[in-house]
Amino acid sequence: MEKVRITKRIFTLTAVIGSLVILAMVVANTLWSSRQAVSATDEAVFAVSAFYLEAMAERRAHTITNQIDNNFEHEAMAERRAHTITNQIDNNFEHMEMARVFIEEEEIASQEQLRETLGKIKSLLSLNRFALVDEDNVVYTQYTTYTGGSRHEFLSREKMEDRIVSAVTQYGSSRQLCLAIPTPGLIIMGKPFKACFVQIDMADIVNLLAFDDQGKTYFGLYSKNGGNLSGTELGPVISDRNIFDATEGLVPEAVWQETRDHFAKEEAGRLSFSSDGAAETLCYVPIQNTGWEIAVLIRESVIQDQIREISERSMSTSRNQFAFTLVATLVLAAVLLAELAALSNNEIEAEKKTSMTFREIANTDSLTGVRNKHAYSEMEALLNQKIHEKEIQKLAVAVCDINGLKHVNDTQGHAAGDKLIKDACAMICNYFKHGAVFRIGGDEFAVILQNEACDALAEVLDALNRKVEENVKTNGVVVSVGSSVLTQEDRQLRDVFDRADQIMYERKKELKAMGAKTRLY
Repeated sequence: MEKVRITKRIFTLTAVIGSLVILAMVVANTLWSSRQAVSATDEAVFAVSAFYLEAMAERRAHTITNQIDNNFEHEAMAERRAHTITNQIDNNFEHMEMARVFIEEEEIASQEQLRETLGKIKSLLSLNRFALVDEDNVVYTQYTTYTGGSRHEFLSREKMEDRIVSAVTQYGSSRQLCLAIPTPGLIIMGKPFKACFVQIDMADIVNLLAFDDQGKTYFGLYSKNGGNLSGTELGPVISDRNIFDATEGLVPEAVWQETRDHFAKEEAGRLSFSSDGAAETLCYVPIQNTGWEIAVLIRESVIQDQIREISERSMSTSRNQFAFTLVATLVLAAVLLAELAALSNNEIEAEKKTSMTFREIANTDSLTGVRNKHAYSEMEALLNQKIHEKEIQKLAVAVCDINGLKHVNDTQGHAAGDKLIKDACAMICNYFKHGAVFRIGGDEFAVILQNEACDALAEVLDALNRKVEENVKTNGVVVSVGSSVLTQEDRQLRDVFDRADQIMYERKKELKAMGAKTRLY
């Protein structure tokens, strides 16, 4: 005989029917007679207990299943956050390399010119705390100079040969993430400079990683020796302490030592322990090229089910007995229905998160990180509906095309071509800060601007075109841009796009005449 699978529908029907059965039994017992009150009460108690234990077993089965799913989810969460930090570090290193090249091309003859150049780097590459270090360990920033040997550990090295990632504390205040690269051959004002670095406030990284933990999940960044780098609290037991000091004695010595080895070798793993009767699981994942680990703590709910004891002595009257059992029945039904609602809400939330993740992946260009052609098509359909219904006040489209991409691919390789695409995308995003940027082709981008963002379109284009014309002379990134605004005659977004596209091709001809490489030759 095929075994019946327990479903939510069966769970609900069981709760309702079980409650009605108990209520019917109490009514029958009350009407039976006062002489049979004790035996009738015993029978009712047995029925309630059996039913409640069955429901409890089912809930625990659900709890185990959900906990397994949560473990995988939080491990993936730790990996995603480790990947986020790695990407942020890699992006900063790439921008520092670009800054170094930019500085080498500048003819800097004074500290005033150096500070002006550092200000340009801050604006163009978003390196807010960028600094240079000469061979005497003097640090040059946009606003000041200081001796950095005592502040930055990496400057004590005789020679820097590779990238360095370290954590420092500024003036006893917040922790800072320090990223440094060597600058061999860099001469400024006749003096050799050995390195450049940026500092990122650890609080900014924490804000980037923050998520709604609903009081159950915590995260933190830790060094190899277990020191807390982020300042975040990893649950009530570990809190903001050294992770090894906090867990010593909570787990077997062999497990504790294995975790220390994982941190030292930059490996992933997990650690489970109990605190105040609650089971906790710690998942940790290394952050590449930093020597750090990101840890996520899962606090498992402890189900404390208590079955109400019913005295063998029946109440003095049938009315009191009926009232007591009626309350117990209603509580039972409420508990069962509440748990079912909680299970449904958890599944809905999980489905929403999964749907949002897949949608984000489907709409994101993997090379540049901006939205892709699929996302543009969705936006186009939405805006076409609004244009048809006369709901849009202001709308503009800018079409951008990278000059010389094919030439770079053919002469320098596709890796150089990919870098050109990312650099061009960064330029477009920097100037069109209030627009939605889409990569709609190999070397083509589209920018959609709405409402107030349209007001500054002329100024943005003027600034961008001036920068592009400068880049033509310096063999920098060259982007042809054409734009157009929505008119009363337009019936769809494509009308605006086509005009902007035509203007872009005219601009490409102008840039070709100035010496820029294009696909038109």
